[in-house]
Amino acid sequence: MPDRTTYHHGDLRAALIEAGLDLTRCGGPGALTIREVTRRVGVSPNAAYRHFADRDSLLEEVRVAIHNRMADGMAPDDPRAGPMARLRAVGMGYVEFALSEPGWFSVAFFGEPAADHVARPFPAPLWELLSTLDRMVYAGQLSPAQRIGAEWSCFAAVHGFAELALHGPLKDLPHDELRHIAGQVVDTVIAGVTTYVPPTTANER
Repeated sequence: MPDRTTYHHGDLRAALIEAGLDLTRCGGPGALTIREVTRRVGVSPNAAYRHFADRDSLLEEVRVAIHNRMADGMAPDDPRAGPMARLRAVGMGYVEFALSEPGWFSVAFFGEPAADHVARPFPAPLWELLSTLDRMVYAGQLSPAQRIGAEWSCFAAVHGFAELALHGPLKDLPHDELRHIAGQVVDTVIAGVTTYVPPTTANER
């Protein structure tokens, strides 16, 4: 891993974020400091404060960059895949990112909370899930009633599994076995949200 990140004139902000990504990839959120980031880029710590108010502001930008990378990996291999296949790809992509990039995943979802003055955007992986569920409604694979709150069932399932795999009783299993179990989790939650009968619908029968 390089010790110093070079940057072109006028692109210091991007270079600082890139250095932050480099640091947190192995060390998680605790590895990011203004002093170390600027040392890697080759500027004084004061130079960072022209682009970021403080360390939390930089960490938040690093978190957003991680979210975007994560969302990019949640697309299906086949661009022609239907909504159901896309939903499975979203779930498996989420878990795969957690297993492959635990440091970044720690920043993205298990890291330090944003400071009060930092506005945290809705994470890109969740937007990917939301749009996929909306596509399922449009395709007739999910009813409007089933769609309500479905993102939280899906998100809780894969996020909970990721935490079990990284920090819980599954953490010592081989990755191949974890991926197999993840497939079962994802398939189960998809079956659940697509066959779920909302209480209002059930009462009408």
